Amino acid sequence: MVVIDVIRAFSVSAYALAGGARECLLVPTIGEARELAASIPDSLVSAEVDGLPIPGIAISNSPTQITRTDLRGRSLVQRTSAGTPAITAVGAGHDIFAASLVVARATAQACLLRKPDAVTLIASGDFPEDHACALYIESIINRTQVSVEELLQPLYASDRYRQFASGEWPGFPGTDLELALVPDRFDFAMPATRDARCVRLVMERAS
Repeated sequence: MVVIDVIRAFSVSAYALAGGARECLLVPTIGEARELAASIPDSLVSAEVDGLPIPGIAISNSPTQITRTDLRGRSLVQRTSAGTPAITAVGAGHDIFAASLVVARATAQACLLRKPDAVTLIASGDFPEDHACALYIESIINRTQVSVEELLQPLYASDRYRQFASGEWPGFPGTDLELALVPDRFDFAMPATRDARCVRLVMERAS
C-alpha cells in the first residue's frame, strides 16, 4: 500500500531523510506532535493546520525550510492536514510506503521487490498532484510510459497552484513547489511502520 502526499508532507519527509534525519515520525494531531517531540531529545517538529503555520513551531511543512535545517541524526515529528492523518489511519497488517514525486520510482521499485498480488495507491487528498503521482507510480509498476509534465497540467492550471507559486501563502515559500514537483530526485523509498505512538518512516534503497 502506498499513501501519497506530494504537496507537501511526504516531500518534506524525503528531503528530511535525504538531509540525514534518522527518521520521520508521523502523527495525526498537533498535540501528539508536541508531546512526542518533547519525549525525544534533539527532535524537531514540522506541522501545519489547513496549510497554515502553527505558532511556536518553526517548520511549517515546508521542503524549503527542511533543506535549510540541520537534521543529521535527528528525528523529525510531522503533523499535516492530509498526509499524516491518512497514513496513520491505515490499519495494521499492510506493507505501507509514504510517497511523493521525489521518490516515486524508488517507491514503485520497492513495491515490486515484495512481489505483491496488487499494489494499492492512496491519494491522501483529492489533489491533481497526488493523482498524477499515483498514475506515474502505476505506470512504472505496469512498465508503461507516461509524461509526468502532462499529468501535472491540471495542477498547473489551477488557482491553487497560482496561489502557492506566488509565495504569498504563509509558511509556503514558492520554492516548495520547485522542490516537491521534481520526479525521482531521490533513489530511496520510505517504508512506514507503526508503533504505539506514531507511524515511522526511514530510508530504504532498493537492492
